[in-house]
This record gives sequence, C-alpha cells and structure tokens, in this order.
Amino acid sequence: MLRRRPRALALALGLLLAALVLASLRFGSTRVVDDLGSALRAIAHLCGFGQPLAGPGQAIVELRLWRALTAAGVGAALGLSGALVQGIFRNALASPGVIGISGGASLGAVIAVLFVGGYGLRLQIADPHGAGPWLVPVAAFGGALATAFVVYRLASSHGRVSVPALLLIGIAVNTLLAGVQQLAQSLVLDDLEASRAILAWTFGTLDDRAAWHVAVAWGGAAVALCVWPLVAWELDLMQSGLDDAASLGVDVGRVRVLTLVAAALSAAAAVSVAGQIGFVGLIVPHVVRLLSGPGHRTLLPLSALVGAVVLVGADVTQMALFPGFGVQPGVVMSLVGGPFFVWLLWTKRREIAVW
Repeated sequence: MLRRRPRALALALGLLLAALVLASLRFGSTRVVDDLGSALRAIAHLCGFGQPLAGPGQAIVELRLWRALTAAGVGAALGLSGALVQGIFRNALASPGVIGISGGASLGAVIAVLFVGGYGLRLQIADPHGAGPWLVPVAAFGGALATAFVVYRLASSHGRVSVPALLLIGIAVNTLLAGVQQLAQSLVLDDLEASRAILAWTFGTLDDRAAWHVAVAWGGAAVALCVWPLVAWELDLMQSGLDDAASLGVDVGRVRVLTLVAAALSAAAAVSVAGQIGFVGLIVPHVVRLLSGPGHRTLLPLSALVGAVVLVGADVTQMALFPGFGVQPGVVMSLVGGPFFVWLLWTKRREIAVW
C-alpha cells in the first residue's frame, strides 16, 4: 500500500472524522435531521449561536452529538493505548485488551460504582457534578496501571519480556479479572441499576452520553499523548533490541514507566466512560503502519486519529444497518476484531513457532 505523508493523512482523517460525526446525527429511533443545514444549526445553537431546532429535535441532536464525540474520544484513547503497548512490548499481538489493561480498568470502575453505593447509572448520568463520576475514571486508572505493571513484571525476566509469557499471563489475568467482575455482579443482582452498570462495562456502551464523558475520554487521550515527544524516538530505537538502544543512550527504564503509565491512563479514560471495547487497540496500530510506516513519531498521534475514525465509523454503520436496534460497541468491535486477530496469528505463525 502506498504510504502517504503524515500531515496530509492527518488532515484527511480529521475531515473524515468530522463527516462521520455529522452523519451520526441522522441516525436513531427518531429522524430529526434530514440535511446538513439542520445538523449545523443544532450544533451552532449548542455553541451559543442561532435558534434551536423545533420541538424535541434540539435535545435529540445534542444526545447524538455527545454519543459521537464520546465514541471518537474512546476510539482515540484506545488506538493510542494500543500503539504505546505494542511499542513498549515490541510485539504486534499486544494490546490493552489482550494483556489485561482494559480489564483492570473495567474492574476498577466497577469497584468505584459499588463503593459509592451501587447506583452506577445515577452517578454517571444524572449527577455529573458530584464526586461519583470522577471517582470512576480515577479508579479505572488505578486498576489499569496496577494490571499493566503486574503483567509486565510477571512476563519479564532480567529486563527482557517473554512474548509467550506475556500473552499467556494476559489471558490468565483477563480470566481472573472477568471472574471477579462477574462475582461483583452476582452480589448485586437485586440492585437493578448497579447490575446494569456492571453489565454495561462488560459489553461497552455509548448510550446516554453527556459532555463530561467527552471531556474524560478526550482529556485522558490528550494527557497520554503528552509523552509522545518524550518516548517516540526511544521506542523506535528499542525495536531493534534493548541492549542496542541502551548503548545509544536510551534510558530504557524511564521509557518503560512513561509508556506504561500513558497507556494505562489512555485505556482507563476510555473504559471509564464506555466500558470494555476490545480490539480497537489491536487493529488501529496495524492500519497506521500500513498508511504511514512504523515510526512512532507518526504512529502515536495517527493511531489516536484512526482509532477515533474506526469507532465512530463502526457506530454509524451499525446504526444505519440496524435502525432502532442498537448493537453495543463492544459486540461490534469483537465481531470485527476477532477475525482480524485470527488473521494476525496466521500471518505470524512462523514467528510464533520459534517463540
């Protein structure tokens, strides 16, 4: 595939993302936007300009806009986290979902919901100014960070990461985290709101999103992206070997810590507002490498952009194909990502055979 210039590619992706967000305003159980003018009018009123749409149209468009912008932020955060994880572990099969970072973030969020009383839906939607909504992202970050370092420590020996150990430990950790989460749900089955909130994190959800969800998702991705100039060059050097990178002046320990913290923060921001949505962090870095090459200077920011486009595009597609019957984003990405993961294993079977 012809690789394109990063700036031109970023501009094209930005325009495509904007077009997908506008397209998402048309789909739903009620049709209130028939043309681009109506969509722009509703957005302009939300920004403080012009008149709102008639009837309930304005409120409906705003809900759809928050959903689309949340999906974009979640996709950006997961895409960036996947690129960071694959870079630090030097393996294309690694991702936040595969090695348990997303699972740790999800469990942290569930614990936060239970800790504040088990009323997950009320805390996240009805009371955005209270302490509950912000406790969920903090707990998710704690769970993601703890899981990332545990997996890394168990999979490494004398400073080197064993790829088979990494994947096997990731499977084991994901199984354990899923079991604990199911146990938590079984303990609160009589509490419909708490049980439903835990179930939402299992499949992922973009329903009833609000402005603060957008802020958390995009804020987490933006803060994680701040490590980009600090680790991009070092990650490139580390791909050929840690000893060679160290001999060229790379502080491998510092790069590992910065990258893992940023990956955990980005994944936690996504999980805390939308639950577990798998395979975005696995697929997106591969797409970006095909489009612009493997260098982390372009891979990291473009992974965020492509992740946003992928998740919004998937959400718009399922709404267009199944109007009135919402398919959860975690289910959609699993149907797409599962076959991709199998294909990836097949293409790397010779490499896997010598592990």
